[in-house]
Amino acid sequence: MTDILIRGADVVDGTGSPRIRSDVLVTSGRIEAIVEPGGTHFADRIVDAKPGNVLAPGFIDMHAHSDLRLLTDPGHFPKISQGVTTEVIGQDGIAYAPVDDATLDIIRRQIAGWNGNPRDLDFSWRSVAEYLDRLDQGITPNAAYLVPQGTLRYLVVGGDRRPATSREITRMQELLAEGLAEGAVGMSSGLTYTPGMYADTSELRALCEVVADFGGFYAPHTRSYGAGALEAYQEMLDLARDTGCALHLTHATMNFGVNRGRAREFLDKVDSAIADGCDVTLDTYPYLPGATTLSALLPSWAMSGGPDQALARMADPEVRARIAEDVNVNGSDGCHGVTVEWDTIQLSGVANSELDGYVGRTMVDLAAELSKAPVDIFFDILQRDQLATTILQHVGHEENVREIMVHPNHMGGSDAILVGERPHPRAWGTFPRYLGHYVREEQLLGLEDCINHLTGRPAQRLRLTDRGTIAEGFAADLVLFDPETIRDTATFDNPKQQAIGISHVLVNGEIAIDDGKPTGSLAGRALRQVR
Repeated sequence: MTDILIRGADVVDGTGSPRIRSDVLVTSGRIEAIVEPGGTHFADRIVDAKPGNVLAPGFIDMHAHSDLRLLTDPGHFPKISQGVTTEVIGQDGIAYAPVDDATLDIIRRQIAGWNGNPRDLDFSWRSVAEYLDRLDQGITPNAAYLVPQGTLRYLVVGGDRRPATSREITRMQELLAEGLAEGAVGMSSGLTYTPGMYADTSELRALCEVVADFGGFYAPHTRSYGAGALEAYQEMLDLARDTGCALHLTHATMNFGVNRGRAREFLDKVDSAIADGCDVTLDTYPYLPGATTLSALLPSWAMSGGPDQALARMADPEVRARIAEDVNVNGSDGCHGVTVEWDTIQLSGVANSELDGYVGRTMVDLAAELSKAPVDIFFDILQRDQLATTILQHVGHEENVREIMVHPNHMGGSDAILVGERPHPRAWGTFPRYLGHYVREEQLLGLEDCINHLTGRPAQRLRLTDRGTIAEGFAADLVLFDPETIRDTATFDNPKQQAIGISHVLVNGEIAIDDGKPTGSLAGRALRQVR
């Protein structure tokens, strides 16, 4: 392995401490020495930092949807180019391990809009351990995995909308314990997605008790980020109180018109739980729109049983009319308890090439062009695309984003979906946007503080005892950037654009980005929680 000397950088170590100009020597994948500039060190490769350039720990993305992209495109340029050296995957309660043959088939179809559904990928793993072993065969960033609660429910209960029996809950606990013992860092839920949303609080409590026993954390996508958002957050905070399980509120937002200006109410609940001794953290992305699948807007009863039954219901005129009433009049639990605001729904990706012309359009635009009601276009797209369509939802509020971002337990998470022709720009720009827009331009956060949000804090949440900080003996996950120029260039119209201002990225001591260009290094690995 090449020894690397980074000379004359302003080292921001990830703890929140002031920057110190230093030389940093990397040997055998680890930080060997941090010394005053100008000392005598020998290395195979010398990187001279430009005046004022910052060397920080590699950024940790606390919410990533790269479960398959890491395997089909292990170079992972959209994320490594923005300085991300570790991602947390297995998010939102639906992912690819543990599985059996039938469950894997359902999951591949249900979340094709998140991860694609590559036909030529070898899906031979079944357990969490086997999936992590597959990642170890060669990826650029590191990855940590959450056991998905919805997948456990598919395995044990199936896709039906009903309570789990006591025997089924015990079996889900056993499968969860196996996944945690095999190295997963915690458990995720998707409580507006089927079948995870069919679990009641007592079922979740039983699973959180297992997570607590293993020292992991629970990362829920709550039951609502719209109507009832505060009640949904309270349910999760009460679980933390009742079980002692560490809680990480992922993509913590207050969206839709009903929640404008209400971030403080949410944070007061978080602070109250912390004051009571609960271990609570949260992550956000620095944008207003969210991203999900078009099928997520369906009411939960319409998705009961899985994709085939959902498509069959849409083909039945009477059932279709009932679905339309829920999304247009009553409010769909899949759409966070609010009626769908069609003008906020913008298509970002399709699997059926016949629908390519719809990408980038809002449902209202398409309705006007096709002289149809938006809900009819909604059904048409879902059926023709077999539920694989992805969307942007323009439902966020800047004041809420800002207030949550400065919370002392906040971390960064992109929630990036990488498939589709026009994905959310957060897939390419989340971390440079924090440092360029909100640190340099808006001065909402100080540089050292923000880097602590993106590195040291998430490493502590993941219990990574040798990452997230620039310290001697720590793994050399590093990013070198210019704080005066770093910024995201990805836009909603042109999202697949590399950020600027990042010159070098190291993962486990190997250079993955060299002078802004990928090297092809595959030094990343699965980060297993050792228990």
